[in-house]
Amino acid sequence: MDAASLRILLVEDQAELAASIIDFLEGQGHRLDYAADGQAGLDLALSQDFDVVLLDLQLPRLDGLAVCRQLRESADRHLPVLMLTARGTLDNKVEGFEAGADDYLTKPFALEELLLRCNALGRRHQLHARNELLLGDLLIDRRRRVATRQGRVLDLHHTPFDILVALAEAYPAVMTRSELADRIWGDEPPASDALATHIYSLRQALDRPFEQAMLKTLHGVGLRLEVPE
Repeated sequence: MDAASLRILLVEDQAELAASIIDFLEGQGHRLDYAADGQAGLDLALSQDFDVVLLDLQLPRLDGLAVCRQLRESADRHLPVLMLTARGTLDNKVEGFEAGADDYLTKPFALEELLLRCNALGRRHQLHARNELLLGDLLIDRRRRVATRQGRVLDLHHTPFDILVALAEAYPAVMTRSELADRIWGDEPPASDALATHIYSLRQALDRPFEQAMLKTLHGVGLRLEVPE
């Protein structure tokens, strides 16, 4: 199997759309499994090894938000979820991200865009498999605890570096501030809002010297890294 090939689970109750997605993605070398309702999709996602889940929001038996929440609660690893929905308002997107979705695509969409997003999400496994994380012009060496951007070493102290690693490992997903705090301090967070200070320090080192910012804030949701085009 080609290294770029992904095993993708599609959970979609519209048979015609599902057939189009399957035909297109399989034509690009990916392998597709299919479920027509939320409960069947959840059972498949928890019992088999997928690289990406394409999850419709409005599903019979169990809706997409419930599937995503239960997947996050029960899965033994982080499985990238791309939510597909006809609801495209900001509130809908916030709801999807809060349920644990990594990305969001509003119907109708171009199959070529779906492919690009699947490929981006599928790189998550490659990122986790190496000591080095490469996102655009950002290179993070977790073993040496050194990060560079455009070849320039970033001046990062311990906690801002840990925040950067957490966001890079989650890429392209959003991490809430509470998730970041849990990752950095576990059950013993500092009394003050130290996280905001460390995020500011990270932003100063990661973005201020460069033309394009990578650290993005989604108000009411959390933070994520974005790779400049």
